[in-house]
Amino acid sequence: MASLSITFILLLVTVSASVSAALSASVIEDLKSLKPPHDFNTTILKNCQHNPSLRYCSSSPMDLDEIFKSTIVASHLCNKSKNPNCVESFPKIDLQNDPKMAPLYLSFNFFWKYCPLSILAIDLSNNSLRSNFPVDVLQCTQIQALDMSHNNLFGDVPIESFSPLTNLTLLNLSYNHFSENKISDIPFFRKFNSSSFLHSGLLPDGKKFRIKAVLLLVGFPIFVILMVSCLGWLCFRRPDFLPQMLRPKHRFTPEMLKAATNGFSKKNLMGKSESVYIYQGTLRDGADVRIEIYRGERHPTLIDECKILVQLCHKNLVNVLGWCNNRRLKAIVTEWMEGENLEMWLMGSNITPWSHRLRILMGVVEGMCYLEEWPEVGYDLRTSSILLSNNLEPRISRFKIRDQSISRNRKMYKFGVLLLEMLLNRRPEEEFERGEAGFIEYIRMHYPGNLQKVIDQKMELTQNTFDQAKQAIGLGLMCTDASSNQEVSLGQVFDIMSKAYQSCRVLASHNHERLHSERGKGHQRMQSR
Repeated sequence: MASLSITFILLLVTVSASVSAALSASVIEDLKSLKPPHDFNTTILKNCQHNPSLRYCSSSPMDLDEIFKSTIVASHLCNKSKNPNCVESFPKIDLQNDPKMAPLYLSFNFFWKYCPLSILAIDLSNNSLRSNFPVDVLQCTQIQALDMSHNNLFGDVPIESFSPLTNLTLLNLSYNHFSENKISDIPFFRKFNSSSFLHSGLLPDGKKFRIKAVLLLVGFPIFVILMVSCLGWLCFRRPDFLPQMLRPKHRFTPEMLKAATNGFSKKNLMGKSESVYIYQGTLRDGADVRIEIYRGERHPTLIDECKILVQLCHKNLVNVLGWCNNRRLKAIVTEWMEGENLEMWLMGSNITPWSHRLRILMGVVEGMCYLEEWPEVGYDLRTSSILLSNNLEPRISRFKIRDQSISRNRKMYKFGVLLLEMLLNRRPEEEFERGEAGFIEYIRMHYPGNLQKVIDQKMELTQNTFDQAKQAIGLGLMCTDASSNQEVSLGQVFDIMSKAYQSCRVLASHNHERLHSERGKGHQRMQSR
């Protein structure tokens, strides 16, 4: 201890002349204005020869400016800490209750780097320091006491940096905000009792632990109940929010349909009758759908019917997407078709040529052929029940399951009526007293010699297309002739319609080529003039 004091005295004597001249000046002013004496290097070397354990003696090369600055800070800090005789010794740093100066001295890392070996106690308590633990302080490895209590220090305590402080017997880190750590499990800190770490954040807080335990024991079951309730609501009310693999196929809930139609708004209501309301809706995935809602006790076999209809898949059938079978609401959901039905198309003012009508009939026949694979499925072939897409692709839209009353002959009869309706553009039920029977009798009266009077003029038939239309009327009459012993099969109808359709396409292609050729010749004649 005596040798340390002598070394310290020699160093302070070296700078005493400079410091005493400005003893009242601040430490910052001294650091800026004072320069090392010319013999400072000699003094440092002598000190290292006398006591090689001095911290600056081990640095190579020596930074004389830093060492000189550290002596200035030491001189100020020794006096600031009210040590009795700073010329002889510097036993403690006392900066408690000094929130203005404590951060300043902590910022002089060169001082802590060359911390005087005589310092045995450091007190930085009650300074409201708001930062991580000041690790530079721990470079004073010889200290016996360290008080950092009543500050706002946070983050992790540098546990490994404490290991060199083998002489430390008094430690106070209380009343800070350090990160929690099982400090009692670390050998170095076992020699200190819990009073060294009161409300520091390092020790587990029993009260907080109990609160967390109560919250966990009470909150977790509530959370589970809420999650199960939410999942149950999604499963039973809005399964469209679930991932695709978890959604029930083809099943719709009232809540889903209500959301799709904006609460069954009048804007989405497309039509209604006594027992059926038809809405346009948009599902959560963006698909536009047609929703038929059935009022009252109708459709007792809804689910059984829809389970079959959802399996149908053909370009000339409207796809049935699913159903809703709730005691509050019963509905069938199908894809939405942009465009109009066949009846509206025929009644329009535009020219509807034979080629377009033939294409529509061909699509209907293809749909009928597909449905032959589903004998339990009946269908409606009225012009109002056949929907047209924007490119005139027909879709059969109305079905009936297990309708045993509809035989194959009856289906062919219905197709015959449809074919005749399309060629004459007449409404049997509205325009003829005896309905379909009167309509067919009317055609037979004019067939085959007087068809020009009954065929729809909007087709604008040529001689070739008139012959095709005449053959089609003959096919329609064969399909509707119940007295004939010769039955017309769907296969025969398909063959006849296919040949007529292909012939019409070839004829249209030849007409297009001829027109193009005539235009080319006309253009050449104009150039020759």
